[in-house]
Amino acid sequence: MSKFKERVKNVGPGALVAAAFIGPGTVTSCSISGATAGYTLLWAMLLSVISVIIMQTMAARLGIISNMGLGQALRTKFTDKAARFLLAILVISAVFIGNIAYETGNLTGSVLGIQAAIPAADNTTAKIILALILGILAFVLLYSGNYQRVERILTGLVVLMGVIFLICAFAANPAWDEVFKGLFGFKVPDGGDWMTVAALMGTTVVPYNIYLHASSASEKWGSNPDKKDALANSRVDSILSIGLGGIISMAIIVCASATIHQTGGEIASGADMAKALTPLLGNWATVIFGIGLFAAGLTSTLTAPLAAAYASSGILGWGEDMKSPRFKTFWIIVLAFGLIATCTLGASPTQIILFAQAANALLLPITGVLLLLVANDEQIMGEYKNKNWFNVLVVLVILIFLFIAARNMSAFMTGLKGLLAG
Repeated sequence: MSKFKERVKNVGPGALVAAAFIGPGTVTSCSISGATAGYTLLWAMLLSVISVIIMQTMAARLGIISNMGLGQALRTKFTDKAARFLLAILVISAVFIGNIAYETGNLTGSVLGIQAAIPAADNTTAKIILALILGILAFVLLYSGNYQRVERILTGLVVLMGVIFLICAFAANPAWDEVFKGLFGFKVPDGGDWMTVAALMGTTVVPYNIYLHASSASEKWGSNPDKKDALANSRVDSILSIGLGGIISMAIIVCASATIHQTGGEIASGADMAKALTPLLGNWATVIFGIGLFAAGLTSTLTAPLAAAYASSGILGWGEDMKSPRFKTFWIIVLAFGLIATCTLGASPTQIILFAQAANALLLPITGVLLLLVANDEQIMGEYKNKNWFNVLVVLVILIFLFIAARNMSAFMTGLKGLLAG
């Protein structure tokens, strides 16, 4: 028991992953799912969490055994200059540019959370001021280059979100028998609401988290000579942290199901969800849900630039030192562009968030295949390369990724047109 407690105290990289995927997009997707489909699609979130644990434990194992992030590992595997050049273009365009869209949605969602909790701040001027304050806060934390500090803050915010959203879920007095049916029923509402299924999976299985987890696990445990002990710590960390992230997401679905769905109401975002709780649960619910949405935005505001820097610096062979000027340049650009877009884009906040989610879904299969190739490389992984049975699981997850990508292609094009028009 004492050994388990010691491992629990070592949580960290997994908490970063949970902090990253529980962003405004997750709050929005889960709120809409619960409001429209009730408890029916809880199974999709359960499947998503299992998929995340499979992929992220593989990413963490890569970081611990090779002491490299995925970007650096790809450079090690592919030594041909042309191959490295193509991979650099692919990773930087997919993760770096994609995370600018994410960062816009993260900052926007965090502002929406504050505005839901404080109605007086619900205007354009307040939006810009709040976005700038959040941007400065994120800049200060990341610029310190202190991985342990960032890890502790994000772990604390994940726990805070867990408490907040679980309180809302239990206060809504859900029908627990329907909750369990939704978790294990594997049904889709009449009419085939597969887009909502894809949205729930796409908002949980995030491609940049694979780069983030490999690098953060390397940072925390890569120098540990006892690799088996480090891997055991990592497994506990991943299962507990990502599992908590899944519970948070399910709590949002349950809350929306027990309140909005039962009254026949409609919502379009997490902020709408917060406001819709007032007549059902009281003013406290709006405030506390708004704080949860703010925390979700803030955690992702920190992790998106960090992941972009890890991926881009690694694939270019520049190392993954948070204190390095080159490393800082990448996350500063992501944060700056996200901040500018948040303050100037004419598109609706929800449109920005949903566009980022759709863009994410298109990158999932590519990232999954790249990780699978490296994790099976004997020169990099040695005796810790993937077992055959684990490869089967990973291939199944990648097939799920392909399904998500296909279902989100139209949403991506529609969102892109909307942003350009806005």
